[in-house]
Amino acid sequence: MTTIAIFGDIHGNLPALEAVLADIDARGLTSLYCLGDLVGYGTWPNEVVETIRARAIPTLMGNYDQGVGQDSDDCGCAYKTDIERQRGELSIAWSNAHTSAENKAFLRALPAHIPVQVGDLKVLLVHGSPRKVNEYLFEDRPDDYFVRIMDGVDADVLVCGHTHLPYHKTLPDGRQIINAGSVGKPKDRNPVAGYVTLTAEGRQLKVDFIRVPYDVERAAAAIEATPEVGGMPHAFAQMLRDGG
Repeated sequence: MTTIAIFGDIHGNLPALEAVLADIDARGLTSLYCLGDLVGYGTWPNEVVETIRARAIPTLMGNYDQGVGQDSDDCGCAYKTDIERQRGELSIAWSNAHTSAENKAFLRALPAHIPVQVGDLKVLLVHGSPRKVNEYLFEDRPDDYFVRIMDGVDADVLVCGHTHLPYHKTLPDGRQIINAGSVGKPKDRNPVAGYVTLTAEGRQLKVDFIRVPYDVERAAAAIEATPEVGGMPHAFAQMLRDGG
């Protein structure tokens, strides 16, 4: 029997990452993987990157990691309103200004995919989708959409992040898609940090979604402590409190 822990979308939220890693350690899990988006939205980009680096956790490049790693003003995010776009531009500008050159180099070097063998199952880890780092694989897409995605990869199980919305979907042919949710910026109206464990015995897979309380107010207050002008948008603090 093999168990691995998968987490991602930390987004500069050090208190959430520390809580998740402590929970993983308490469960005695030693095979850890990160789906990326270490930076953006939160105020601890360097500390988050350095925590991941210190533990040598295999990590993917998220769209925010790509943007900050390249000193770009584009995080590859999808915006529904002009206000969201303006906040996103402020967020990546702040993250660019507050992430060290050494950590940007680390972000630039991260891979797009990580294949993992879990039991007798081939698992592929991606940030957005196998096709694109910032493609959103929402749970309500039709099965034939996911079949096309899975037909393009050599995997029984696909694990993704990016949407910040956890789910586990099994296709009619038995292939599976799992979204690990988000450590540092959940969007499912539950502010508690989330990650997932996969346990396989042969080809039988057990998926557990784990939520870990953390000091949300510490993370929110750190955002609100940045300047009104030129700081991280303060609206992100309430989003952390609301889980949305």
